[in-house]
Amino acid sequence: MALTARTPPPARTSWPAPSAVAELLKPITWFPPMWAFLCGVVASGVPLAGNWGLALVGIVLAGPMVCATSQAVNDWFDRHVDAINEPQRPIPSGRMPGRWGLYVAVAWTLLSLAVATALGPWGFGAAVLGLVLAWLYSAPPVRLKANGWWGNAACGLSYETLAWVTGAAVMAGGAMPAPSSLLVALLYGLGAHGIMTLNDFKAVAGDRRMGVRSLPVQLGVPRAARVACATMLAAQAVVVGLLASWDRPLHALVVLALVAGQALMMRRFLRDPARHALWLSGLGVPLYVLGMLAAAFALRAPGG
Repeated sequence: MALTARTPPPARTSWPAPSAVAELLKPITWFPPMWAFLCGVVASGVPLAGNWGLALVGIVLAGPMVCATSQAVNDWFDRHVDAINEPQRPIPSGRMPGRWGLYVAVAWTLLSLAVATALGPWGFGAAVLGLVLAWLYSAPPVRLKANGWWGNAACGLSYETLAWVTGAAVMAGGAMPAPSSLLVALLYGLGAHGIMTLNDFKAVAGDRRMGVRSLPVQLGVPRAARVACATMLAAQAVVVGLLASWDRPLHALVVLALVAGQALMMRRFLRDPARHALWLSGLGVPLYVLGMLAAAFALRAPGG
């Protein structure tokens, strides 16, 4: 009996490519907490001279570490939903093989904690809280993201409020930030609930099939769009009022102008939310975060 040569099967990749790991960690999402941490640094009033290293470590912790961890955790526990909504992502596409998505999430969690030790008790405690929220947001049985009200609140308060307060506290040597700084940080975190809702319009079909009760699923697309806009605008309107009452009229006018620009964009968004959600996120959110920085400079000013 003649023997015939067999073509060996193609080798299976057991390790993810570095590009797949980078895509899993989603660098584009790191900006909000990094910016919020910077706003806290500014609001603290502490000169950066001599503190650049501390601020830089905090910015790295907020973005490439804790936020990146949250993205890896989310993609691992969302892999079945992503197979419907976004099958090109690293895990459902197979570019992140086996359980590597989970391994990366765990490794980045531990690495984030190691980096956080350089920021003292405040920085380490904030990192622990942020990481706990990251896992609770995506992982069962809690899975905060299964309800748009809770999940978006957790994201907004973590990405904006927690990062801002941490930046202010770390720069002040662990002292509690001023009540005015805490209040403004809270308002911008609450307003970010609307920003998080903008990300949900692209995934309504998959969310509905997999039981994820995002606001567009719960309220319907038109009503969820109105809620998102109202949430963003209301929080900033309170900030404008506070800045005016604190004798910061120029800063209040700057924030008001940025709010007006967002409101104009929202008119187009509300006409077709599913089509224009990413457009508003790309152009309107930068105005939102510029207002955060203006408010931070107002608090930094003498008497702020």
